[in-house]
Amino acid sequence: MKLLLTDSGVRNESMREALVDLLGKPIAEADALCIPTAGYGGPYGDPGGPWRFISGRSPSPMTGLGWRSVGVLELTALPGIDRERWVSWVREADALLVNGGDALYLCHWMRESGLADLFPSLRDTVYVGLSAGSMALTTRVGEFFVGWEPPDGGDSALGVVDFSLFPHLDHPDCPENTMAAAERWAAGIEGPAYAIDAQTAIKVTDGGGVEVVSEGSWRLFDPVG
Repeated sequence: MKLLLTDSGVRNESMREALVDLLGKPIAEADALCIPTAGYGGPYGDPGGPWRFISGRSPSPMTGLGWRSVGVLELTALPGIDRERWVSWVREADALLVNGGDALYLCHWMRESGLADLFPSLRDTVYVGLSAGSMALTTRVGEFFVGWEPPDGGDSALGVVDFSLFPHLDHPDCPENTMAAAERWAAGIEGPAYAIDAQTAIKVTDGGGVEVVSEGSWRLFDPVG
């Protein structure tokens, strides 16, 4: 997969250009599936968040970017659907738009549904994550972000990329997400980690290249750098 890991959606022209580059065509010619699942998880999950995400009424621009078509892929429903059917939906999509919410809840259902098993084969698919939707692909979320607790415990994510993410840096709605808090969080990650704000995304190409796309603030914590 090609990845655009955002804090809170595609919020500026630099990120939009990065998305178009990953797609290899205009957004208006691309078909997307949105995944609202993370919005139900954790202590603050409610039905309003997933609805706003799906309908494009969220303040985080994702489904309302002008796609040719948008469908919904709810991961908790997939175990009850014929696998060949939903796998074909995923393979036909140009992009997966993955909602925020609780990262470990999302990881759990990506594994349980079988979607995570498909990731290595989705070479041309663009994965666009929003907050928890981005964190789910990293190595660890860190204790700071543990809300919903997985059955086997821990804070391990899917490890599609070899770094971790601290989103919502210095966001007014998240006063605890300071740079000082990010430094303490990164010290417990024991691996490369990025703190990013709403105007920043991490672009990962299918060749493994990592690029920070930002019109805001960010920081890389690298224990071996």
